[in-house]
Amino acid sequence: MRVLITGHKGYIGTVMVPIMMKAGFDVVGMDSDLYRRCTFNNGMMDIPGIEKDIRDATVQDLKGFDAVCHLAALSNDPLGNLNPEITYDINFRGTVHLAEVARAAGVRRFVFSSSCSNYGSAGDNLVTEDAPMEAVTPYGVSKVKSEKALAELADRNFVPVFLRNATAYGLSPRHRFDIVLNNLTAWAYATGRVYLKSDGTPWRPIVHIADITQAFMVALTAPSGVVSGQAFNIGRQDQNYRIRDIAQIVQQVVPDCRIEYAPDAGPDTRCYRVDFSKAARLLSKYQPEWTARRGAEELYDAYRRVGLKVEEFEGARFNRIDHIKKLLGEGLLDETLRWTGKASAGPVS
Repeated sequence: MRVLITGHKGYIGTVMVPIMMKAGFDVVGMDSDLYRRCTFNNGMMDIPGIEKDIRDATVQDLKGFDAVCHLAALSNDPLGNLNPEITYDINFRGTVHLAEVARAAGVRRFVFSSSCSNYGSAGDNLVTEDAPMEAVTPYGVSKVKSEKALAELADRNFVPVFLRNATAYGLSPRHRFDIVLNNLTAWAYATGRVYLKSDGTPWRPIVHIADITQAFMVALTAPSGVVSGQAFNIGRQDQNYRIRDIAQIVQQVVPDCRIEYAPDAGPDTRCYRVDFSKAARLLSKYQPEWTARRGAEELYDAYRRVGLKVEEFEGARFNRIDHIKKLLGEGLLDETLRWTGKASAGPVS
């Protein structure tokens, strides 16, 4: 199967590519490479790729592919809030445009990286894929709108599938420190404090990026009648945690650290517990393996190897929103977040 992975140079994509290639997929990438100056550790696989914004993809770009794994997006809530209109332009309109040119090019399957953040402020009850969409951020709204539009493109020759991933974690060549387990483990290692910026009460399901990748591979090969136009929550039932519970796991893994709350720590409006039984039932080959504790151990070992410092993970290099602001300030990106032609591959402080 010849597969185009959008966002193949991002946090999830740089892990997905080698796993899928090892599994026998013929992989090509498409990425504007906004984070070319943000490589955290070795391991990025060099594959054929198209350096292009998904908003500018053409039918010719998509010719010859059997499927698309669509990861490319402005990747989290703070970044989405930077300019909601640009978030909708990339994450929603860009997604629909990509799907339309893929469909016109004869691509038969389109696996969309959606999010459990669609459930927004669902509260304490377990939510299934049929639950109301209560997204509370532009990022979440963009995913909800994309799913609806993609479903309308489905026909016997074009099969869209929506994978609502739990909050990701895990080590990546294009690492992110702005997601909960990665962030808390970084604070614990670098400062001896598991530093919580909320009151720790919200529920959050979490999933390792290798398990997300496995879900994509299963969705690519599952029978069309099972997955066409369907959403699947991706994660494990026993990996729903309150944020404070994740902090306690990190405290158990990282020696000599304590849990500390920020002075202004308050409740987070994003709170959802997720039911993953649909994927377990209909995508039976999907068998997620990772746990929060194992993930914290992986992260702690990696941070210790590089001697991670606070100024690195809180600075502009590895914090997505600060990095984009820096590129805008340097004139390397225009107001639409496209490269201006002045881009440099050098490191950023």
